[in-house]
Amino acid sequence: MATEELSLRTAAELRAMIAARTVSPVEIVDAVLARVERLQPELNCFITICADQARAAARVSEHRIAATPRGEPLRLLEGIPYTAKDLIDTEGVRTTFGSRILENNVPKADAVAIARMKAAGAILIGKTTTPEYGHKAFTDAPLYGRTRNAWSAERSCAGSSGGAACAVASGLAPLALATDGGGSTRIPAAANGVVGIKQTIGVIPHSQAPDLFGGYTYVTPTTRTVGDTALMMQALAGLYDGDPWSFAPVEDFSAAGAREKLTGLRIGLLPRFGNSVVSREVLATLDRAAKLLSEAGAAVEPLEAQIEPIEPLWRVINHSTWRARFAVMVEKHRDIMTPTLVRQVDEAEAFSATDYQLAAFKRGLLFRTVQGWLAKYDALLMPTLTRTALPIGNNLYDPIDIDGLSLPEVRAAWFPYTMAFNLTGHPAITLPTELASDGLPLALQLVGRFRQDANLLRLAATLEALCGWNGRIAGEKA
Repeated sequence: MATEELSLRTAAELRAMIAARTVSPVEIVDAVLARVERLQPELNCFITICADQARAAARVSEHRIAATPRGEPLRLLEGIPYTAKDLIDTEGVRTTFGSRILENNVPKADAVAIARMKAAGAILIGKTTTPEYGHKAFTDAPLYGRTRNAWSAERSCAGSSGGAACAVASGLAPLALATDGGGSTRIPAAANGVVGIKQTIGVIPHSQAPDLFGGYTYVTPTTRTVGDTALMMQALAGLYDGDPWSFAPVEDFSAAGAREKLTGLRIGLLPRFGNSVVSREVLATLDRAAKLLSEAGAAVEPLEAQIEPIEPLWRVINHSTWRARFAVMVEKHRDIMTPTLVRQVDEAEAFSATDYQLAAFKRGLLFRTVQGWLAKYDALLMPTLTRTALPIGNNLYDPIDIDGLSLPEVRAAWFPYTMAFNLTGHPAITLPTELASDGLPLALQLVGRFRQDANLLRLAATLEALCGWNGRIAGEKA
């Protein structure tokens, strides 16, 4: 098999080939690293590339496979390459958080998600780009510059897990660990044409969260297919004593395949979510997906819900957290930090303790509201973004254009659909559906019932098959 072709395979395909002994982890890692070397100068989706470590791990994996009798199962992700966002601690591998302040930071221990990927046999290729401390939906950082969209150098890869989504979309490892605090996995996944999930809170434990009990941030999978997402979920899920949200037993995610018929399923349709402006092409792909699901037997019904914009609520909670984390850092290092991060920390000074607690009360009401919807519906279907990827120069406080209309707030105008489910904890997955007229991916978001992630994956796999995206890689023929 040609070297280039190996780097385009899904994790599920590579897993089957490794089990059959038709390809080795060394060949796979060499193929991926060759593609990384070729595309990294153009894409800029890595901060650190772990070529030597990856090759060494591949040789160990190859020896382990050779010592395993044929027919005996291998570890779940044995020999499969993956990347990790540079907010996630990796023992002995530089982890910068996209910041000049931590340019030479080398953790002494792995985050629990990294440890579990290692235990499953996966091989780390490198640390992907992030804006400083993952603070915005664009991926540029003081030290490392801007990451481009996998489909167009003129468009943003979004963020904050932009490097993770760009790498997966470009065939630079089939699996990626990302993070999501307000959509940071699902937004770039949608912009780059890959699958991004924010699982139910506690399914995948988080060992770096500063607020253990009021958490709204997640360590998450990014892949090209729902099947690969299910594999990562299987490897990552499970009880962890350091995370009070973590729980057991674990669902069987790896069996979450597409269903032939959706008879009996009820799906609530939400074209808008506290916003008024959505591009015509996004609404059109939403309508097509609803029709496909209906033809497969599901009852897809408009959900008549009046909901206030979520961004102001999320901003009080998120920015107050950031001020608590970063105010001293900003005082000491303001001149070398990203201006948009500094601005948000400064603006959060206006929020009082009462404001924060009132926001927490509203968060509880939002959870009950979503629970009410999902008592009636098995899942919710909505856009992920209101339009395709933004121009490469767009930034957090810039206006955005939707079908010729200029709107002032990036968060409220571009991704009003994602933030709510960080706050409520419900599982939400974004899927690419088709290319828009500008050649950029369109995507939709499915939201499932609390702690029923396997059911959500099955529905997502079904919609994925109906849409026919088939794990497309940017720049490759469909």
